[in-house]
Amino acid sequence: MTETAAPAAAETNEAARQVLLQKIYVKDASLEVPQAPQVFTRPWQPTLDVQVNTEAKGLEADSVQVVLSITVTAKLGEDVAFLVEAHQAGIFTVRGFTQREEQAAVVAAYCPNLLFPFARETIADLVQRAGFPQLLLQPINFDALYLEHLQRQRAEQAAAAPAAAH
Repeated sequence: MTETAAPAAAETNEAARQVLLQKIYVKDASLEVPQAPQVFTRPWQPTLDVQVNTEAKGLEADSVQVVLSITVTAKLGEDVAFLVEAHQAGIFTVRGFTQREEQAAVVAAYCPNLLFPFARETIADLVQRAGFPQLLLQPINFDALYLEHLQRQRAEQAAAAPAAAH
């Protein structure tokens, strides 16, 4: 009897864990083309710099706002051809995760993975509307980025621990 009760309890616990997408929206977007119209007369061989950042903010109850910020700077030589930035946000209900580490992973990796296609579309649309060729951002593995972040944090804590002991 005990052996059958334990799996049922585990299944119930798993079912209680939920990530519900409530809303996706563009919180902020901007586009700058400082060299227009001259930039359109130059050969288009840009170098791209892509910066990605995430931010989470707790809301009421089990809700959290996650903002995925992407900034793309295209340069022709030393000149900025365009700078586009999008802050794609989502409101998520995250419940049933009893361990803080699990909830942090959901907010830092799972939620940005859901937001990224929308942010990529926003960036591509702004770039195209500015008169430039299509810009297709490559997929980003937010799970791997989160794991790298955790490893850096642990390494910093380990390095700080011996210093604090002295």
